[in-house]
Amino acid sequence: MIVRVMGWSSLVAATLGASLLVSCSDSEAAAPERASFEATERADDSADDDEAADAPFLGQNTRFSYTGEFTQGGWMRGLVPDGTVSATLGDTPLQIAEDGTFFAAFDRDADGSVTLSARLDSGQMHGETITITPRSWDIERVNVARRSGGSSEAWWRRREPEWNAIQEARAKETGATGWQQDFIWPVKGRISGRFGRQRIYRGEPGSYHSGIDIAPGNGVPFVAPADGVVVLARTGFSLEGGLIIIDHGQGLNSAFLHASRIVVEEGEAVTQGQHIGNVGATGRATGPHLHWSLKWNDARLDPLLFTGPMN
Repeated sequence: MIVRVMGWSSLVAATLGASLLVSCSDSEAAAPERASFEATERADDSADDDEAADAPFLGQNTRFSYTGEFTQGGWMRGLVPDGTVSATLGDTPLQIAEDGTFFAAFDRDADGSVTLSARLDSGQMHGETITITPRSWDIERVNVARRSGGSSEAWWRRREPEWNAIQEARAKETGATGWQQDFIWPVKGRISGRFGRQRIYRGEPGSYHSGIDIAPGNGVPFVAPADGVVVLARTGFSLEGGLIIIDHGQGLNSAFLHASRIVVEEGEAVTQGQHIGNVGATGRATGPHLHWSLKWNDARLDPLLFTGPMN
């Protein structure tokens, strides 16, 4: 069920006044819920003089306001209370823009609730509980032993520099503001693998599918789903093949795997809808497709919750 109290632009205007990048497989997940909340407290016009003296001035933002997909693999954008010095979602510090807005998200395996906290310049703490809706993941249980999959010392000697490059790219802070946008599909086509699918091998969990796979055909161009800065653009990765990572700001980034062609460079600022590469089957892929994954800090997110269904 979708619940809308107010859109993102309305929310801001009303309050401010103005593991590895894994190879690909199918999955199916329950439909998400979208909700919006404006939690601004105002003084009661009928209060007496003493009560009015203690009440916040008209229009003061004394609580969080936010909108988003409050489910596993989902996200939120919001506005901190006035006077906020720092804020956290659970144990994760939030980056707060100059206008008080922020982005945060919920891992695929997030618990049912998390605390959104702000420390104010008065020294007070304000906290709110965010309820995170669970999802029904496509879990396949197989009666075979889990394969070691490339964990030998020789394999790791090749993989380690690739892994380090990916981690370093994702740690870069570029000041990008794409996190504020409504994301678009990087390419449209048959969805051949959904976020969250997982196999259990005789009781031992394998890695779940960390993104969404789109198979429009070999060589089809794909674009940036939101504004950002290219922090990695290289070919020849053992698993990912041709790999592009875009920083969207506030700890949010996109990765695009198996590209047959890369047409952007590291450090380049890109805009939503800009051609960045072409679909391929490089790296560990059984056929041509684009694997698109999203991360916020260490949380893995469902791209479908950013774009909505493909039209």
